[in-house]
Amino acid sequence: MNDRERLRHLLAEISDLERANALLGWDQQTCMPPGGAEIRGAQMGTVGRIAHERATSKELGALIDRLRGESSSLDPDSDDARLVEVAARDFDKAIRVPSDYVEEMARVTAAAYQAWHEARQASRFALFQPHLEKVVDLLRRYVGFFPPADHPYDVLLDGYEPGMKTAEVQAIFEPLRGRQVALIKAVAAAEPVDDSFLHQPFDENVQWKFGVEVATKFGYDWNRGRQDKSPHPFTQAMGTGDVRITTRVDPGFLGTALFGTMHETGHALYGQGHAASLDRTPLSDGASLGIHESQSRLWENLVGRSLPFWRAFYPRLQELFPQVRGVSLDRFYKGINRVRPSLIRVEADEATYNLHIMLRMEIEIGLLTGTLAVKDLPEAWNARMKDFLGLVPPDDAHGVLQDVHWSTGGMGYFPTYALGNLLSAQLWEKIVQDIPNIETLASQARFAPLLDWLREKIHRHGRKFRPQELVRRVTGTGIDAGPYVHYLERKFGAIYGLKA
Repeated sequence: MNDRERLRHLLAEISDLERANALLGWDQQTCMPPGGAEIRGAQMGTVGRIAHERATSKELGALIDRLRGESSSLDPDSDDARLVEVAARDFDKAIRVPSDYVEEMARVTAAAYQAWHEARQASRFALFQPHLEKVVDLLRRYVGFFPPADHPYDVLLDGYEPGMKTAEVQAIFEPLRGRQVALIKAVAAAEPVDDSFLHQPFDENVQWKFGVEVATKFGYDWNRGRQDKSPHPFTQAMGTGDVRITTRVDPGFLGTALFGTMHETGHALYGQGHAASLDRTPLSDGASLGIHESQSRLWENLVGRSLPFWRAFYPRLQELFPQVRGVSLDRFYKGINRVRPSLIRVEADEATYNLHIMLRMEIEIGLLTGTLAVKDLPEAWNARMKDFLGLVPPDDAHGVLQDVHWSTGGMGYFPTYALGNLLSAQLWEKIVQDIPNIETLASQARFAPLLDWLREKIHRHGRKFRPQELVRRVTGTGIDAGPYVHYLERKFGAIYGLKA
């Protein structure tokens, strides 16, 4: 076995351990009994520690060092060259983090997830507070393992959006916030859109059935995936042959499961679309969570909230739900796109969604730097909700406890949602150029050309290219907020009759 083969062998074993841990996490969030939280935390901690020890072994480091020198003679875009580059980057980060820290984080977050779930059901932040304090302390320790960055938050952000800096994200968000607030104010002054027909009893099983039909039409391969219920929808990949989605169903509101399933299907299509040759390597993953989110948002919003899409699917929805048979297509389209500041991020409309993200990033920076104490989080959350969206949550469940991310240690994650929004519109502009009849195809429920385009331009590459590099390869520029702002202003200008 030569060095290159040995490297692939070692990386495959590490991948197997990480995917096994992911499966334990999927089970925890879908069907594990509540009493299993403590032992599950120990199990995930043990597997995580072993994976980390393998990922920081001297043999792996020596192999990477030798192959770095050889890679200069390879095609820089080849799988082999990129594998060494990405493996080296991962190794350099991993060796800074002690194995006992990895095990402790797994134990703490397993308990924190269970506490979050119970706290959310009871709408009592106090039940979650001591667990979150431990998570925040661990994240501060994690930042300390790395050389001083321009901003401490850079270290966490880099784990989800490689190469992106806090200052870059803030520079994108600041002018974006102003444009979106102006749009929201213009919409508020216009004739309101009625979406009352979405808020009535809808059979949960039929909602599920319709979501499955849409996911199938999008191209989700059920032979390599499945859908389950979870308190917070997510997608988990154990390899290109096993990419699972979850959703939640609200019996009194049609939009939750409908758009949640579309969103997670977008993530899953990305996971199923990596080149098979990348399986069991660090390259079999998304380029970043921002790129991942661009895929889910593209299918959920650019496709799933579009008029052409509903020309194809509305007759079927009316067939399944008598409640909307008297609602015209135009009224339905406007209703699902109603702009209204809301308490819950995952149910926010396109015009207000990014404000939810900006709020969370601001809070995370405060928690990380110590300018905001965990005990003061509910009050800080409510104050920022009032500032950003003009709303005050009635309780913790509709406020600070609505997201799962902090219970799993996922600080630095939220900004990628907004970056994904921007990228979805940026990619769509290129898609329209390359597939001029894309709207006609959508109105006929023919999504294969779109999925093929995404497979070729984005999916198959997995993690071979850094996010900004991948975006430039596809669109010719880096991340640009312009297309997204133009998309919002065109779309909602038409729906609400706003002056250009």
